[in-house]
Amino acid sequence: MLGEAKRIYLATRKKHDQLFNTYLMRPLAGGVVALLARTSITPNQVTLLNLAVFVVAAALLVALPTTAGGLVAIAVLELSYLLDCADGMLARHKQLASKEGHLFDFFTDELKAVLLSGALSMRLFSAGGLGLDGGRWPGGDPRFLLAGVVGVAVIASAISLTNFVRRPEISGKETSVSAYYETASEERPRSPAAKAAALVMTFLRFLNHYPSHIWAFALADRLDVFFWMYVLINLLYLAKGWLGLLLRFGRS
Repeated sequence: MLGEAKRIYLATRKKHDQLFNTYLMRPLAGGVVALLARTSITPNQVTLLNLAVFVVAAALLVALPTTAGGLVAIAVLELSYLLDCADGMLARHKQLASKEGHLFDFFTDELKAVLLSGALSMRLFSAGGLGLDGGRWPGGDPRFLLAGVVGVAVIASAISLTNFVRRPEISGKETSVSAYYETASEERPRSPAAKAAALVMTFLRFLNHYPSHIWAFALADRLDVFFWMYVLINLLYLAKGWLGLLLRFGRS
C-alpha cells in the first residue's frame, strides 16, 4: 500500500505547489487515493465530501470558542483539505480530469473561503479577541460582526475578480484541461530577477493558502490574528486587481 501511495503521489502531484502540500498533504492524499482508486467513488463525490467536512469545521469554530475547541475545528478543517487534495489527484490517477470537475472544485473552494471568514468573525464575536485597533475587543462587541460582513464581502469580491480575469474573453487565452490538472515536471533555468519575483509571489500565495498555516495560529490560540491577516491579504489582492482593471478599462 505504501509503495502504491508513493507511486500515485509522484504521478499526480502538481507543479508550483505549496511546500505544505508537497511534503505533507499530497503524500497523505496519495494514500487516500490508493484506497479510493479501488472503489467506484468519483472525484466529484470526494469534492462534495470535503465541502461537507468543511461545513462541520466552520460550525465547530463557532460552537467551540475555546483554545481546545479551535484545535478540534482546525483539525477537521485540515481533514477537509486532505480530501480537497485527494479529489484532483484521484481525477488525474483515474484519467477523469475535466474542466467541469475543476470548476466544481474551485466553486467549493470559494464557498469554503467565505464560510471561513464568516465563522471566524462569529467565533470572535462570541469569545472576544484582538481588534483592528490593536486592543482587545470583548465578546459580544458588534464590531466583530461588522468585520465579518466586510471580510465576507472582501473575500467574495476577490473570488469574483479571479473568476473575471480568468475568463478567456479577458485573459485572451483558453485554458486546457491539462493546465487545470498540471503535474510536476522539469523547469527551465530562470534569471535571478525572475527567481526573486517568484519567491515573493510564492510567499504571498503561502499567506493566502490558509491550510498551510492556520493550524499554527490555532496552536498559539491566535485565530483572531489569522482572521485580520486573511482579510487584509484578500483586500490587497482585490486592490491590486482593481488597479489593473482601472488601467485597462478606464482608458476606453
